[in-house]
Amino acid sequence: MNFRTEAEREQVFARRAVLLGGGMALVGATLGARMAYLSLFEGEKYRLASEDNRVSLRLIPPRRGWIVDRAGLPLAANAPDYGLELIPEQVRDLEATLRAIMGVLPLTLEDLTRIRADVARLPGAMPVAVASGLAWPQFAALNVRLPDLPGVVPVQSFGRVYAGGPAFAHLLGYVGAPTPEQYQRERDPLLVFPGFKLGKDGIERTQDAVLRGKPGARRVEVNARGKIVRELDTKADEPGANVRLTIDRGLQSYAARRLGDESASVIVMDCQTGDVLCMLSSPAYDPNVFSTRVPTKLWKSLQSSDAHPLINKSAQGLYPPGSTFKMVTALAALKAGISPEDAVVCRGVYRYGRGLWHCHSRRGHGHVDLHSAIPQSCDVYFYTYGRAAGNQAIADMARVFGLGQKFDLPLPGQAKGIVPDAAWKEKRYGKDWTIGETLNASIGQGYLIANPLQLAVMAARLATGRAVEPRLLADGPRAAAPSLGIPEEHLAIVRQGMVDVVNGRGGTATRSRVMVDGIVMAGKTGTAQVKRITMAERRRGVTRQEQMPWKYRDHALFVAYAPVINPRYAVSVIVEHGMHGGTAAAPVARDVLTYLFEPERANATLRIIEADAARRKAANEAAAKAAADAAAAAAPAPAPPPVVT
Repeated sequence: MNFRTEAEREQVFARRAVLLGGGMALVGATLGARMAYLSLFEGEKYRLASEDNRVSLRLIPPRRGWIVDRAGLPLAANAPDYGLELIPEQVRDLEATLRAIMGVLPLTLEDLTRIRADVARLPGAMPVAVASGLAWPQFAALNVRLPDLPGVVPVQSFGRVYAGGPAFAHLLGYVGAPTPEQYQRERDPLLVFPGFKLGKDGIERTQDAVLRGKPGARRVEVNARGKIVRELDTKADEPGANVRLTIDRGLQSYAARRLGDESASVIVMDCQTGDVLCMLSSPAYDPNVFSTRVPTKLWKSLQSSDAHPLINKSAQGLYPPGSTFKMVTALAALKAGISPEDAVVCRGVYRYGRGLWHCHSRRGHGHVDLHSAIPQSCDVYFYTYGRAAGNQAIADMARVFGLGQKFDLPLPGQAKGIVPDAAWKEKRYGKDWTIGETLNASIGQGYLIANPLQLAVMAARLATGRAVEPRLLADGPRAAAPSLGIPEEHLAIVRQGMVDVVNGRGGTATRSRVMVDGIVMAGKTGTAQVKRITMAERRRGVTRQEQMPWKYRDHALFVAYAPVINPRYAVSVIVEHGMHGGTAAAPVARDVLTYLFEPERANATLRIIEADAARRKAANEAAAKAAADAAAAAAPAPAPPPVVT
């Protein structure tokens, strides 16, 4: 641009300088206004965002409360546990990460398959267990060699320890990692915290809210890579409360050893308070294994076992009570006005219409009244007077003694059982009740089923005449048990019959007397039919239970209380496929009660029983090995390979 004069040139430049300065002033004013706005109105927002980038809030999982027995001895406690987990949404390359982990920690093909499946199945925020129960050197090596792998979290926590192992498995349950469904339902961040576990079964599950506690938190300053620079402040966790049970740890451990390899249940109750001192179901699983990770092979073997080790037989198992029910029938007959002196002549069979109902003594018992019917367990007597009393009277009396009901206990899956009557059958099958079904019910068979806990309650109520309720939580409410409303003279007749079962001449459990001075046990044996021996089987020579496969043999039952004067303890024992209550179940009850009154004597008996069992096991193993060796020796030698020329 040409300027004619110097004044014109200065005027143009002055104009441009004003425009440029004004523009710059406008921009500066705009930036200043924006800065003022951000500072005054948005400052807190960005301060918090900056704080979030610099400061991390990390949960502190609460320490789980202990489960202890009535004396405060630990049943479920905590111990340091070291493991490794993956957070799927933070892992960049799963296969590369797994290869890096395997450089430090050996993983099996089963482990790798499970980890890949869990990563594909679980929400991205939920941790996937890689390994647990690591030794300290392994855990230290992981922390040193894998610090920069995204999504890999070494976990230092407290694992659950069950000192009693399988003996307490069904009662206590176990702990495990939360499921995706639980997280979706609760949205509790604690449920996705690496290493956190909650109750999965038993007391651990029903009392989880008490045992779990409340998490704490700590604020830490981190760098750009997420590493902790320093800790700012901490809010401590609140440990879960301890849960004290009415269980006697020593008694239950003794009962487990006394049962050995039997598939069975043992319940012991305090007759006065209702405290459950022993609730044993055998065989069982090891809760220490279930609280970590169950190997596939072990899980399949537990599921396929005929002994059903995954079922709590004490509360979930249902069995015909058999002859242990006859006291209920007797009380129903007495209430109906039948005299205890009314008698029958037992010739081993009861006839009704074209049907024959056999007594367990095929030769018969001869002249039998109520006083001798209970100790001899005469079926014909109970057929006769059970029918006379009527099934409704029997069913009503059964409910008085706790059958057909659930109790207020912290047990998941408690089975109710069945006390059948005409209304029940009409509702269930749409059919009328028959006399034959009354005959079956009068001896504890037919539709009637109960669990071992109900049978123990029945025994406690027979002993005291009061509506004793079972208790498992030692610190829970305790109320005085009201009277059953049954005349004392009726109860006295039945109780004397139970005394004679064990201590009288001709009783069915006379070999199971308690050998402690001043202690007399009253009881009743029972046998619950599993499968009738068919005519086809009889033609093949199968005439006795011992000839049947184990899973088809009858169950053995025994209920009892002791001492007879001022009863203190009630017990029920069921030995699955034990065949005879007097030989399989009653001795167990005798030894368990002996432990309560004279532990030294009980332990001496146990040592003899365990030594005999060990000798039998060794002999069986030697016989099996000899048979296998003989079979191998008798097998033809393999043909030699063809000669190639």
